[in-house]
Amino acid sequence: MRSIRAVAEWMSERRLGFEELRAAANLDPKVLDAILHGRYTPSPQQRQRLAAALGVEPDQITWGHTQQVEHMYGHGPQFGRSP
Repeated sequence: MRSIRAVAEWMSERRLGFEELRAAANLDPKVLDAILHGRYTPSPQQRQRLAAALGVEPDQITWGHTQQVEHMYGHGPQFGRSP
């Protein structure tokens, strides 16, 4: 059975640092940081580049948000209502 892990886990197993992976995958540092912290789901092209840099297939990496997505409505308490 093929292992499925997060990018950070593959990095640890492969002993790759942030800068090494960033350079190999040709990603912006902010994008890679957001992916590693679960704040951004990469595009199919970014997934392919990351998987190739890690030496695995894209379906061996768990993708998606790990941080809770909060839906904000309106412009905040200062708009729309007066006290």
